Amino acid sequence: MSSDLQSAHDDRFQEALEASGARDPREFYRERLRELKQSDPAAYQQAVSYYQDELVPKIARGEVEPLSAWLEYGRRLCAWTAPGETVEVDASGQRHPHRPPTPSDRLVLHLPDDKGTRALLVGLPQELSAAQRATFDLLVQGRLKLRQ
Repeated sequence: MSSDLQSAHDDRFQEALEASGARDPREFYRERLRELKQSDPAAYQQAVSYYQDELVPKIARGEVEPLSAWLEYGRRLCAWTAPGETVEVDASGQRHPHRPPTPSDRLVLHLPDDKGTRALLVGLPQELSAAQRATFDLLVQGRLKLRQ
Protein backbone atom coordinates (compact mmCIF):
# COMPACT_ATOMS: atom_id res chain seq x y z
CA MET A 1 0.00 0.00 0.00
CA SER A 2 1.43 3.36 -0.99
CA SER A 3 1.86 6.26 1.38
CA ASP A 4 -0.29 8.36 -1.00
CA LEU A 5 -3.22 5.97 -0.54
CA GLN A 6 -2.76 5.95 3.23
CA SER A 7 -2.59 9.75 3.33
CA ALA A 8 -5.71 10.15 1.17
CA HIS A 9 -7.51 7.61 3.38
CA ASP A 10 -6.46 9.42 6.55
CA ASP A 11 -7.65 12.77 5.18
CA ARG A 12 -11.05 11.43 4.05
CA PHE A 13 -11.61 9.54 7.27
CA GLN A 14 -10.70 12.56 9.43
CA GLU A 15 -13.02 14.79 7.38
CA ALA A 16 -15.87 12.31 7.84
CA LEU A 17 -15.29 12.14 11.60
CA GLU A 18 -15.24 15.92 11.92
CA ALA A 19 -18.29 16.45 9.70
CA SER A 20 -20.39 13.88 11.56
CA GLY A 21 -19.11 14.29 15.11
CA ALA A 22 -18.83 10.50 15.22
CA ARG A 23 -16.50 8.67 17.55
CA ASP A 24 -13.27 7.30 16.11
CA PRO A 25 -13.57 3.48 16.32
CA ARG A 26 -9.94 2.70 15.60
CA GLU A 27 -8.91 2.41 19.25
CA PHE A 28 -11.25 -0.47 20.04
CA TYR A 29 -10.57 -2.06 16.64
CA ARG A 30 -6.84 -2.06 17.46
CA GLU A 31 -7.65 -3.90 20.67
CA ARG A 32 -9.66 -6.45 18.71
CA LEU A 33 -6.73 -6.86 16.28
CA ARG A 34 -4.30 -7.49 19.15
CA GLU A 35 -6.61 -10.17 20.53
CA LEU A 36 -7.04 -11.71 17.09
CA LYS A 37 -3.28 -11.79 16.51
CA GLN A 38 -2.87 -13.89 19.66
CA SER A 39 -5.88 -16.17 19.26
CA ASP A 40 -6.06 -16.74 15.49
CA PRO A 41 -3.04 -15.69 13.38
CA ALA A 42 -4.76 -16.69 10.12
CA ALA A 43 -7.80 -14.50 10.88
CA TYR A 44 -5.44 -11.71 11.91
CA GLN A 45 -3.74 -11.96 8.52
CA GLN A 46 -7.17 -11.75 6.82
CA ALA A 47 -7.91 -8.60 8.82
CA VAL A 48 -4.61 -6.99 7.86
CA SER A 49 -5.08 -7.92 4.19
CA TYR A 50 -8.61 -6.51 4.17
CA TYR A 51 -7.35 -3.28 5.71
CA GLN A 52 -4.50 -2.90 3.20
CA ASP A 53 -6.23 -4.21 0.07
CA GLU A 54 -9.84 -3.12 0.55
CA LEU A 55 -10.52 -0.60 3.29
CA VAL A 56 -7.76 1.96 2.80
CA PRO A 57 -7.75 1.98 -1.03
CA LYS A 58 -11.54 2.22 -1.35
CA ILE A 59 -11.77 5.09 1.14
CA ALA A 60 -8.76 6.83 -0.43
CA ARG A 61 -10.31 6.65 -3.90
CA GLY A 62 -13.71 7.82 -2.63
CA GLU A 63 -15.43 4.55 -3.58
CA VAL A 64 -17.07 4.12 -0.17
CA GLU A 65 -18.29 6.35 2.64
CA PRO A 66 -15.49 6.26 5.27
CA LEU A 67 -17.54 5.79 8.44
CA SER A 68 -19.66 3.01 6.95
CA ALA A 69 -16.55 1.30 5.58
CA TRP A 70 -14.87 1.38 8.99
CA LEU A 71 -18.02 0.07 10.67
CA GLU A 72 -18.02 -2.83 8.20
CA TYR A 73 -14.36 -3.47 9.02
CA GLY A 74 -15.25 -3.57 12.72
CA ARG A 75 -18.07 -6.00 12.01
CA ARG A 76 -15.67 -8.24 10.09
CA LEU A 77 -13.10 -8.09 12.91
CA CYS A 78 -15.74 -9.25 15.36
CA ALA A 79 -16.95 -12.02 13.04
CA TRP A 80 -13.36 -13.24 12.60
CA THR A 81 -13.00 -13.19 16.39
CA ALA A 82 -16.22 -15.06 17.17
CA PRO A 83 -18.95 -16.27 14.78
CA GLY A 84 -22.27 -14.67 15.59
CA GLU A 85 -24.79 -11.99 14.70
CA THR A 86 -24.31 -8.24 14.46
CA VAL A 87 -27.19 -6.13 15.76
CA GLU A 88 -28.07 -2.47 16.25
CA VAL A 89 -29.57 -1.02 19.43
CA ASP A 90 -31.61 2.17 19.09
CA ALA A 91 -31.89 4.90 21.73
CA SER A 92 -34.90 3.18 23.36
CA GLY A 93 -32.92 -0.06 23.80
CA GLN A 94 -34.76 -1.87 21.01
CA ARG A 95 -32.66 -4.41 19.10
CA HIS A 96 -32.66 -4.36 15.29
CA PRO A 97 -30.93 -6.49 12.68
CA HIS A 98 -27.77 -4.86 11.38
CA ARG A 99 -28.63 -3.44 7.97
CA PRO A 100 -26.19 -0.86 6.59
CA PRO A 101 -26.21 2.03 6.34
CA THR A 102 -26.49 2.23 10.11
CA PRO A 103 -28.17 5.29 11.62
CA SER A 104 -25.59 7.33 13.53
CA ASP A 105 -27.55 7.13 16.80
CA ARG A 106 -27.30 3.33 17.03
CA LEU A 107 -25.08 1.18 19.21
CA VAL A 108 -23.75 -1.70 17.09
CA LEU A 109 -22.83 -4.96 18.81
CA HIS A 110 -21.70 -8.39 17.63
CA LEU A 111 -23.37 -11.17 19.61
CA PRO A 112 -21.22 -14.32 19.51
CA ASP A 113 -22.92 -17.66 18.93
CA ASP A 114 -21.22 -18.89 22.12
CA LYS A 115 -23.67 -17.57 24.69
CA GLY A 116 -20.99 -17.63 27.38
CA THR A 117 -19.03 -14.95 25.49
CA ARG A 118 -19.67 -11.25 25.97
CA ALA A 119 -20.91 -9.09 23.13
CA LEU A 120 -18.23 -7.36 21.06
CA LEU A 121 -18.39 -3.64 20.36
CA VAL A 122 -18.63 -2.70 16.68
CA GLY A 123 -19.81 0.91 16.82
CA LEU A 124 -20.84 3.60 19.27
CA PRO A 125 -23.17 6.52 18.69
CA GLN A 126 -21.86 9.98 19.50
CA GLU A 127 -23.72 9.79 22.81
CA LEU A 128 -25.21 6.70 24.42
CA SER A 129 -28.80 6.88 25.66
CA ALA A 130 -29.54 5.43 29.09
CA ALA A 131 -30.92 2.27 27.48
CA GLN A 132 -27.88 1.91 25.23
CA ARG A 133 -25.54 2.51 28.19
CA ALA A 134 -27.31 -0.22 30.19
CA THR A 135 -27.11 -2.59 27.20
CA PHE A 136 -23.41 -1.84 26.71
CA ASP A 137 -22.64 -2.22 30.40
CA LEU A 138 -24.42 -5.58 30.64
CA LEU A 139 -23.59 -7.24 27.33
CA VAL A 140 -20.10 -5.87 26.61
CA GLN A 141 -18.66 -5.15 30.04
CA GLY A 142 -20.61 -7.69 32.09
CA ARG A 143 -21.78 -5.15 34.67
CA LEU A 144 -24.84 -6.19 36.60
CA LYS A 145 -25.48 -2.87 38.35
CA LEU A 146 -26.75 0.24 36.62
CA ARG A 147 -24.51 3.28 36.70
CA GLN A 148 -25.71 6.18 38.80
